Amino acid sequence: MNADNQSVSKATVYNTLGLLAEKGVVREVIADPSRVFYDPNIEPHHHFFDVTTGQLTDISADQINVSGLPPLPEGAQLEGVEVIVRLRPAK
Repeated sequence: MNADNQSVSKATVYNTLGLLAEKGVVREVIADPSRVFYDPNIEPHHHFFDVTTGQLTDISADQINVSGLPPLPEGAQLEGVEVIVRLRPAK
């Protein structure tokens, strides 16, 4: 509910976030098959994902070097590479 006691459905929120992602205002990050994150940082970067807490943390693009990509399918061009480093607390 907002200040005027008006409610907004979850569908409206997620449809709006999807539209913002489509327009490049936010970026969708799928760190877990059951969750989608919407990241306001649209600059190239990577993520740590804590599988225990669900916390997503940015990693600067210059901290990861990706090399040796496979050949792209015919007719495709590379748009970008995103790395998600999944972690959990050490025992």
